[in-house]
Amino acid sequence: MMTALKSRAFPHITNEAAIACIGMYCMAVVMGYGRFLFTATLPDIMVQLSISTTIAGCLASINYIGYFIGALIAMFVPQRSTWQALTLWAIISVVTTMLLVVPDMSLTLWYLIRLIAGIASGVAMILSSSFVIQSLSPERRSVLSAVHYAGIGVGISASAILTWWLLILGYHFDVIWLVAGFTSLPLVWLLYAVKPRQTNGSDLLRTDPKQHVSVHQTYLSFKRALYEAIAGHRKAIALLSASYVLAGFGYITSATFLPVMAQRLTTQTYAGLLIWLVVGVFAMLSNPLWGALAKRIGEIKTLIGLTILQAFGMCLPIWFDGAIGLYGNAAILGLTFVGMVSMTLTLIKNINPAYSNLLIGLATLAYALGQFLGPLVTVALAGQDDNFNAGLLVAAAGLMVGLVLLLLFRRQPPTTI
Repeated sequence: MMTALKSRAFPHITNEAAIACIGMYCMAVVMGYGRFLFTATLPDIMVQLSISTTIAGCLASINYIGYFIGALIAMFVPQRSTWQALTLWAIISVVTTMLLVVPDMSLTLWYLIRLIAGIASGVAMILSSSFVIQSLSPERRSVLSAVHYAGIGVGISASAILTWWLLILGYHFDVIWLVAGFTSLPLVWLLYAVKPRQTNGSDLLRTDPKQHVSVHQTYLSFKRALYEAIAGHRKAIALLSASYVLAGFGYITSATFLPVMAQRLTTQTYAGLLIWLVVGVFAMLSNPLWGALAKRIGEIKTLIGLTILQAFGMCLPIWFDGAIGLYGNAAILGLTFVGMVSMTLTLIKNINPAYSNLLIGLATLAYALGQFLGPLVTVALAGQDDNFNAGLLVAAAGLMVGLVLLLLFRRQPPTTI
């Protein structure tokens, strides 16, 4: 009787489409809420807490430091422990989202919570991608992985709609974060439902309790795997990783401050959220679109085109004052950044498929480094009048340097890429 009740409460989900949708939900929670809800609520946070653009930029950067740390942690997670680690860090992401409801919280606690949320995003992003993609059959992997990555756009759209709705009702960022946390709770149940069957008595997800692996042994194993992963591919990996640093640096100015720019340059009350919603909607549409194009012309050509397009989008608010430039920037940002992530990760894992998780982790570290530097450079250039044009221009320049690196990567012999 109890077994039957337990099976009803926690059904075992094996359908590939369902797993891809759960992956989409996971990405929406850990990325859309864990990272980008901050962008949607930033104008309200700055008003309610009376914080400056500089502090806002530092809060964004501390989250990206966490993302960097999370990506590093994910690289050390054994394949057999992917599901457990993913579940743990998804729970941490939900909890850190809800914690921002605490009233009169010190700035130090804000930094700490945003750091932990960033770590959770980095770990869960990599491990959810690994877990979902490995759960898909090769013939359905291309289509259903696009569903999984669409979760970033879904989360951004949800963060804009949720923030818009609750602000209209008279609530502020604290209640918005609490509601976001509550709507994320079903993810924990769903992750339990997709638990691999091998966890009962199998070696896939458990280690021998008699076997002790020291930290030093773990480090040596990681060092050996890293050497084997990059052996013969050093230049290709270096070029692609460096371009990915600049991709993270390039998009993050808009991804952090776009609603703030919108609120200051337009007279519409909720212009920032509407523009952020545009980012989310176009992000949802982008991955299937660029995935189809990549099938025709290849990932590297698609990535080169996306880089040029994103650099163009960064210049639009500089060329066109007011709503036109901002909406154009939002549409292009949504169209490009998720596609650039998926194309780059596909390219780097194909360099040495036997070490795909490790290479994806390296690439994510590079991306996180760029995202950490972006807001700091932007607020330094914004000055006392909070003019973001210089930051956008530097972001566009960084993307063009990344374009050169991609062209050099493309010229690498096929045997090395």
